[in-house]
Amino acid sequence: MSSTKRFRTPLKNARGLGSAKEGLQHWLLQRYTALALIVLGSWFVYFVISLVHADYLAATDAISRPWNAIALVAFLLAMFWHAQLGVQVVLEDYVHAPLTAMVSQLLVRFICLLGALASVFAVVRIALGN
Repeated sequence: MSSTKRFRTPLKNARGLGSAKEGLQHWLLQRYTALALIVLGSWFVYFVISLVHADYLAATDAISRPWNAIALVAFLLAMFWHAQLGVQVVLEDYVHAPLTAMVSQLLVRFICLLGALASVFAVVRIALGN
């Protein structure tokens, strides 16, 4: 056996069959949305605590302030996006039937998109005064 063959690994046979080169982007998106949720979640907790003894009109008035509405929309979008990314990873890891995996992925994306659109629509409607 020659010295060059002895140091060869099966990697040469696996070239092109490995990762789809999208794992890093997905991982980074999860981290970015998590960081956004730390900041926006802290603001949201403060915002909700400040409205504990407020009535309906005071709460809608607080939401209708431009910076509060923008922060609330950003929080909602980051939350639904992060949730979709997280559930996608769980489905990829634990659902092995191809059809079930595809249907589950589509269903999760649809539910997250629908939730985000409904939430943002509600905030915009309050912010614009009906």
